[in-house]
Amino acid sequence: MPPHPQPDLDWRDEVIPVSRAFDDPYFSLSGGLAETRHVFLAGNHLPDRFHDGFHIAELGFGTGLNLLATLAAHTGDKNLHFTSFEAFPLPATDMARALAAFPEVAPHAETLLTQWSTGATTLHFPHITATIILGDARDTLPAWQGRADAWFLDGFSPAKNPELWSPDLLHEVARHTAPGGTFATYTAAGHVRRALAEAGFTVTRQPGFGRKRHMTTGALPPEHPL
Repeated sequence: MPPHPQPDLDWRDEVIPVSRAFDDPYFSLSGGLAETRHVFLAGNHLPDRFHDGFHIAELGFGTGLNLLATLAAHTGDKNLHFTSFEAFPLPATDMARALAAFPEVAPHAETLLTQWSTGATTLHFPHITATIILGDARDTLPAWQGRADAWFLDGFSPAKNPELWSPDLLHEVARHTAPGGTFATYTAAGHVRRALAEAGFTVTRQPGFGRKRHMTTGALPPEHPL
């Protein structure tokens, strides 16, 4: 893997990685896999929308849990693309320690870790090809040539990591979304919802996961100009 800054971690309950820089856990303390399914899959109406060439993009690869949940949910033969933007890639050993908490996705995790440990950033699975773009998303997303049908907005908390929720970056999310494309995020912060609306999305507040009362979803109008 090319040299990129690795995160400094603490471990809560020995299994949940917590970023020291952002003072925020990588996944929900009340069930990371269940939260991913509630927020990112159900929030984007997945897997019902999957079709050949369907493209998911994500801010914040982290432990790879969202990719694994997508792999577990995809039972058909449609070929999908998954692109994730990550500034601080986890070493495979830390990723493995975190993912051990989710035996339900263990077979997919083993395939992910085998490839990730070699330094690969293009990962191959049955019917899904995942590309992890390393670097600051404020630089890498504007340069990206793709467009997503669904976005997983999964950076650290807006209060702890405001750079990943800035109006400029969320405008780039909209610019890299196909007409009719959607997003989902665990946060319901007002400034995030306003920035997404100003970028062109219709924005809806939805029931959140666990102790979080609300989350946010949205879509670009089908007639949104490319």
